[in-house]
Amino acid sequence: MKLSGPLLLVGCGKMGGALLEGWLARGLSPQDVWIVEPGPAHLQVHLQGFIDRGVHLAAAAEDLPAALQPALVVFAVKPQMLAEALPHYRGFAGAGAAVLSIAAGWRIAAFEEVLGAETPVVRAMPNTPAAVGRGMTVLCANPYCDAQLRDLAGDLLGAVGETAWVDDEGLIDAVTAVSGGGPAYVFLLIECLAEAGVAAGLPSDLAMQLARVTVSGAGVLVDQSSEPAATLRANVTSPGGTTLEALKVLMADDGLQPLMTKAIAAAAARSRALG
Repeated sequence: MKLSGPLLLVGCGKMGGALLEGWLARGLSPQDVWIVEPGPAHLQVHLQGFIDRGVHLAAAAEDLPAALQPALVVFAVKPQMLAEALPHYRGFAGAGAAVLSIAAGWRIAAFEEVLGAETPVVRAMPNTPAAVGRGMTVLCANPYCDAQLRDLAGDLLGAVGETAWVDDEGLIDAVTAVSGGGPAYVFLLIECLAEAGVAAGLPSDLAMQLARVTVSGAGVLVDQSSEPAATLRANVTSPGGTTLEALKVLMADDGLQPLMTKAIAAAAARSRALG
């Protein structure tokens, strides 16, 4: 993970903080990192650990040293805050800084419009399991990004999980719907599985324990197995058994698949609208 200059991280909330933890663990020097965190002071307490390690902190772009010339500016602020924040970093882009954005809904063209038409921009869509090093991030770059920048962006996001690249930025809307929102769907599955267990007569605390451990264990199993999910499902499904009876319901014409397809389509459409 080599940078030709400092890294400027704009926004260090849960996702930004998870990324920074991953970068420091991969050997990025804290002295090479500047954070701009505009949140209230009581929300910045979690930054103290980074500061103690030597990371620099500023409350706003105007508070950064005049001589600072970052090689890369990473935007990890909430999307609704980016329109106001972005113009303050035009000078860094003009001086040669590249941009990496994890702001949902913000298309590459929006960065080019504000920061300069030839600014190298990488757009990334990570998800919340990045907080435990098990994230999934899909990246897309504009034509001004060279191979070195693409490798760097891949390394930075690879510090918190797996990565993949797409050439068509339009696919990011579907990525947002599937992996960006995916953890919420899995959490809902746990809630529903536990509630169904209660309906079947289980105590609520036991039902939730069964649901949580089963879903998390199945996730580890599918991650570590070389077999496709369909094969793993078949391995659990005995002919004439109880699992098969449940799957008849879940795999019916009006079962889980059409419902999930409808949900992903709705999320992707919302992502396009926000962009």
